[in-house]
Amino acid sequence: MLKVLGAQIKEFKKESILTPVFMILEVIMEMIIPLLMASIIDDGVNAGNLNHIYKIGVYMIVAALIGLWAGIMGAKYGAKASTGFARNLRKAMYENIQTYSFANIDKYSTSSLITRLTTDVTNMQNAYQMILRMAMRAPASMIIAMVMAFLINARLASIYLVAVVFLGGCVALIIPRATKHFRQVFEKYDELNSSVQENVSAIRVVKAYVREDYETNKFEKANNNIYNMFLRAEKLVVINMPLMQATVYTCILLISWLGAKMIVAGGLTTGEMMSMLAYCMNILMSLMMVSMIFVMLTMSYASAKRIAEVLTEKSDLENPENPIEEVQDGSICFKNVDFAYHKSGKPVLKNINLTIQSGETIGIIGGTGSAKSSLVNLISRLYDVTSGELLVGGLDVRRYDMEALRNQVSVVLQKNVLFSGSILDNLRWGDKQATEEECIHACKLACADEFIQKMPDKYHTHIEQGGANVSGGQKQRLCIARALLKKPKILILDDSTSAVDTATDAKIRKAFAEEIPDTTKLIIAQRVSSVQHADKIIVMDNGEVSAFGSHEELLENSPIYREVFESQTGGNADFDQNGGEQ
Repeated sequence: MLKVLGAQIKEFKKESILTPVFMILEVIMEMIIPLLMASIIDDGVNAGNLNHIYKIGVYMIVAALIGLWAGIMGAKYGAKASTGFARNLRKAMYENIQTYSFANIDKYSTSSLITRLTTDVTNMQNAYQMILRMAMRAPASMIIAMVMAFLINARLASIYLVAVVFLGGCVALIIPRATKHFRQVFEKYDELNSSVQENVSAIRVVKAYVREDYETNKFEKANNNIYNMFLRAEKLVVINMPLMQATVYTCILLISWLGAKMIVAGGLTTGEMMSMLAYCMNILMSLMMVSMIFVMLTMSYASAKRIAEVLTEKSDLENPENPIEEVQDGSICFKNVDFAYHKSGKPVLKNINLTIQSGETIGIIGGTGSAKSSLVNLISRLYDVTSGELLVGGLDVRRYDMEALRNQVSVVLQKNVLFSGSILDNLRWGDKQATEEECIHACKLACADEFIQKMPDKYHTHIEQGGANVSGGQKQRLCIARALLKKPKILILDDSTSAVDTATDAKIRKAFAEEIPDTTKLIIAQRVSSVQHADKIIVMDNGEVSAFGSHEELLENSPIYREVFESQTGGNADFDQNGGEQ
């Protein structure tokens, strides 16, 4: 884990080295000042030597300025190193997430990934800065101050040693109990982010069903869980302060009492007494800082582990050693294909055998959970087959470069997603080099141009996040146009015209037949009218191909297809009453 995280320090190694160097220099200057103060009192004030006071006073000013400069430089380089480290962590995590297959993404919730990219990275940033600064400064200050105190008077210094052992024991009892609560907090952060994300993305549904109070209570519950856990942890940590103060005051009283007796007896000078009191504060404050470092590091350990999980996660899908860069045509062949979402899970596709010629239009129909989407997801290698072989353009999909394959297999998924930006920006996801004329042509094919022309800024109209300012049918048509701009050899429409009327659906299918005759088209639909004019239709049932043929053949040979057709043309409910897809 440390190796994985440490690799992200990268170009900030110099700052990571200079920060502790400056911190130690600051500590050294701070430790010199009490000795110089003792010299002023003993050899200057008590001896009446004004020149000595001036001389040592200049040294103290120089030491203070050097310490101040070192502290500023340490803070500067520490901030640069920690913020750079956090930036690199976020960048590395985000880039690795982009390589994930659908199977990898399924392991994490969206809210969990967001928490890791934000809260967890912030914790690591704070921890790294504390390691570079306080984790160097506090132990160095405590050790140097202890050594100085023993050099002045070992008998008095032994009081500090007892105090350090006592406070160290208290910290050892408090910290493990507090850190147990800190570790649990981050799971609750996931729940909180999940609640916020779900509420904001579905705010229209929330308001339509007047569920604001319910959502507020759900958020409040997640928020209070975090509050209570932090409160329990902080109640334990805060005990450090009164223990620290009680120990400091006890040390001051003992040193003042014993030191005064030693001064009277001639075993200690007044200046040395002042130095001992100064070192008292340094030692005990440093111990307090060390305890806080342990708390911070323990909190950060949970974050570090969660970040490392994302960084070390490898995609289940990888390119072969010498990938093929070009897809010859849009032919598709399933050979004894089985597929399960998890290796040990139940297969959702069983013994699929299909041959589809390049340029054919294939309809796919079936009930909820019949694995229609699972079938087409294999074609663009969003998942790999569990067993068997899937050929595209005559070659196993696992032999292609994934980017080259996906550029030739254009998919319009069930859940249509638009991004914030203009309509043109969204269309150019299909082809970033596409001209405005090419975008308009694609929109005409998808029957999107007609509503775009009615918008105030036409193709430059701003789309809100998630496409909130366009209807479901408009969103679907824009996504189809975006897919067409890729000029794919295979076009997959996963129930992508469900929100448009039947007349528009027919226009889109007619445009496909006339404008992209050489593209293989796979159309998943719930309406028979959307697929009955296809060259062939696949009827899916419980993860298997129940029937495969033309509309007329299926009416004659497939009871499932005939039942669907009769129920829809007879005015009854749609075949898939529950909606959705696996």
